[in-house]
Amino acid sequence: MNPYEVLGIKEGASEEEIRAAYRELVKKYHPDKYQNNPLADLAEEKLQEINEAYDMLMKGSSSGQQSYSNSTGISPDYMQARRYIDAQNLTAAEDILNRTRDRSAEWFFLKGVIASRRGWYDEAVNNLQTAVDMNPQNAEYNQHLRSIMAQGQMFRNQAAGRGYNSGMNDDFCCRAIQCYICADCCCDAF
Repeated sequence: MNPYEVLGIKEGASEEEIRAAYRELVKKYHPDKYQNNPLADLAEEKLQEINEAYDMLMKGSSSGQQSYSNSTGISPDYMQARRYIDAQNLTAAEDILNRTRDRSAEWFFLKGVIASRRGWYDEAVNNLQTAVDMNPQNAEYNQHLRSIMAQGQMFRNQAAGRGYNSGMNDDFCCRAIQCYICADCCCDAF
């Protein structure tokens, strides 16, 4: 198997070209596109072939790893999950993690990254905090936790001034609804 042919690029392509081709093919054969489709198995095989070709080419390159690959000694399952995360294939990354029995700091970190990409703030913070607690010296884990905590603080600061202001006495409609709800609750109690 020629990995360049699998990815549809010319031999000697740059890392950027390899990554771009890889991302496009992952989007094309993404499992979500083939749910309840007779071609699902074929698409899964093709995606596996694409991942193997990508691995072969990236191992031969100078940097060799994707954006979450700062750690050493990461299992192949975790490396594959990281590649799926980089390719925005969160479902496939989560499937790998769910099949993995090892609940190491890396596992919690990757679950946290997936949750943050999906906008699930609380789950992301919990998983990232667990990863940091398990491996406090890991700079990557700490940086992601700080980043998501900063985003959450920014959101809280912006939202604080947007809620209902109880000091506003001129909003008759809101006060009337509050009184109605309160009276309704009291009446049901008897």
